[in-house]
Amino acid sequence: MPAPRRTRRPSPDPRRTELQQRLRQQTRRALIGDGPAVGVDIGGTKVAAGVVDGEGRVLSQVRRETPTKSPQAVEDVIAEVVEELAARHEVVSVGIGAAGFVDADRSSVLFAPHLAWRHEPLRDAVERRVRARLGRRVGRRTLVENDANAAAWGEYRFGAGRGESRMVCVTMGTGIGGAIVNSGRVQRGRHGLAGEFGHMVIVPGGHRCECGNRGCWEQYASGNALVREARELARADSPVAQGLLERAGGDPGAITGPLVTAAAQDGDAAAVELFEEVGRWLGIGIANLAAALDPGTVVVGGGVSDAGDLLLGPAWEAYRRTLTGRGFRPELRLVRAELGPAAGLVGAADLSRGWG
Repeated sequence: MPAPRRTRRPSPDPRRTELQQRLRQQTRRALIGDGPAVGVDIGGTKVAAGVVDGEGRVLSQVRRETPTKSPQAVEDVIAEVVEELAARHEVVSVGIGAAGFVDADRSSVLFAPHLAWRHEPLRDAVERRVRARLGRRVGRRTLVENDANAAAWGEYRFGAGRGESRMVCVTMGTGIGGAIVNSGRVQRGRHGLAGEFGHMVIVPGGHRCECGNRGCWEQYASGNALVREARELARADSPVAQGLLERAGGDPGAITGPLVTAAAQDGDAAAVELFEEVGRWLGIGIANLAAALDPGTVVVGGGVSDAGDLLLGPAWEAYRRTLTGRGFRPELRLVRAELGPAAGLVGAADLSRGWG
């Protein structure tokens, strides 16, 4: 007896799926509205939160130290700041930006390299804690977003990316965060994990990275890379590093990113050279992103970008030298982020209203 024939389900029409997603997004925005929303930015050492209005203005802001790497302790702090801000404002939604992989539903942190979070249901945990503290939920929606996506959205809507249809954001802090915004949508990828530019391998067999690989981009173009090279130069007792050592009280281990930035801005030759090296690696990576994604604008943010042209000047030159098809294709616009440390909480708040 012949086996029954299986009916193949037709593949979904991507255009129809996209239209359905946009309709859901518009419906959600209409239900939530553009009232004040809470944005929370979780870092390895701090939790920053604020109430943000529909124009991207921060109306109130609070900050707490990240107590430990315990997920429960951090969730308690998030609930505490949400409670404090909700007592001052009638908020419509809550957005939480977390450093790590966030699932496609934007509810759980799958993996956070700087916090002990593995498949952590952050949205539900925070909502539960807030309800226990206040006896009610806050707003109509709570959303969890990757912190780089949140910062990029803030810049796209209210900062350096305004008016750009295809934007890439590179956030240079301890490591490198990244995000893509295309025609009003954050591009999260099939599993919600797009934008991890910092872990593109650009030097096979290079420096070991926290992710487990070697030679990742963030090992050469980040705050950690800047400090590592500065301390190495100082420990080698190089005469060119004397200015940095003096600023650090003679202790190479006391050299920090802000210290190197201040020295470079004051004209210290070694510090300027360190930024030229980091900027060169930044430009090479941006040229690779341009070849893959063809954005109109690349916005560079994070603490390392405080150096301004000391970083972006060398990056621009390296980008132009490395860009495939150079001389025969349009060049992108390379700009520094405008919103500063508030970008993550501003973007998280706005995304929670149903944008992006």
